Amino acid sequence: MTDMMPAWVRETYGPADGFRLEHVPMPVPRRGEVVLRVEATALSAGDVRLMLGDPLLVRPVFGLTRPKYPVRGMEVAGTVVAVGENAIGAELGERVVGELVGGGGLASHVVIPAARLVPIPPDVSSVTAATLPVSAGTAWQALDRAGIGIHSELRADRRRSAHAVPRVLVIGASGGVGTFAVQLAALRGAEVWATCGERNARLVEHLGAVRTLDHRRSPLSALPAGHFDAVIDIAGGIGLRELQRLVAPGGSVVLVTGDGGHVLGPIPRMLKAAILSVGSSRRIRPLAATPRPEILAKLLELTAEGRITSVIEHEYGFDQASAALAHLEAGHTVGKVVVRAALESRE
Repeated sequence: MTDMMPAWVRETYGPADGFRLEHVPMPVPRRGEVVLRVEATALSAGDVRLMLGDPLLVRPVFGLTRPKYPVRGMEVAGTVVAVGENAIGAELGERVVGELVGGGGLASHVVIPAARLVPIPPDVSSVTAATLPVSAGTAWQALDRAGIGIHSELRADRRRSAHAVPRVLVIGASGGVGTFAVQLAALRGAEVWATCGERNARLVEHLGAVRTLDHRRSPLSALPAGHFDAVIDIAGGIGLRELQRLVAPGGSVVLVTGDGGHVLGPIPRMLKAAILSVGSSRRIRPLAATPRPEILAKLLELTAEGRITSVIEHEYGFDQASAALAHLEAGHTVGKVVVRAALESRE
């Protein structure tokens, strides 16, 4: 292992075309940390927001005038090549996956707390494993927040809708979080409806949706009130009162999207959601997903068993990482975008 490594770096906030491939110091693990030789990094909408420093509200935490984490990539899979003192839960030579808070995955090596890592089953590729921590983890937590449990049926006293199983609407079902939300909701025994563009309808139905809608052509206002037990809003752009109207008494709207203005981001929408939920049996619940290794372990198990699948729109080589970020920045990504390992990491 040399003292320097390749990494895609941007020292200022701004678009993807400002990233440059540079050589930076190799990370050294501190107490409780390990170093991974990166094999695959998946990109998410959060990478774009942190790349742009948008909304401004995030900058006091992630860098006021310049990014604290100049290397993007929060979902990473790789092999442990160095172990710090008291790093429990990851061993040298073990293939693992985890979530980097802030980023760092678009490099040949990265340092990460051992407690955030989960071993990758032998039958799961590193590319597939890398798609799970943020996107699938967020989908899992959104369904939990909505009260859609594994093999769950909402109790009759919680709702008045006539259908026998929970009915869930996933808004924005063809993206990274959405493709997993559809699959996981179906696995939990729900009847899944989903919104997506017409070109993605067949894919989303294959993942488990019983009906797909393009809400840009068929407004959700045409659906009857109280039609769903839960609405998972990933895409945004729909008024909160309309979302609330769609759920039955005792049901929930979960806001996954970071919709909002350039300064305060989702905060005004979250405040309005809280106000609309006061005294209402139809709650609107913002979601702040967090790294949950125990959930990631379950997702890897489901993947190994073939019960969920990662929809990967495109795999980029390490030398194309800036193009991968630009593709994500442009919007309308179907499923996930993954960047494979740097050539140096294979030596």
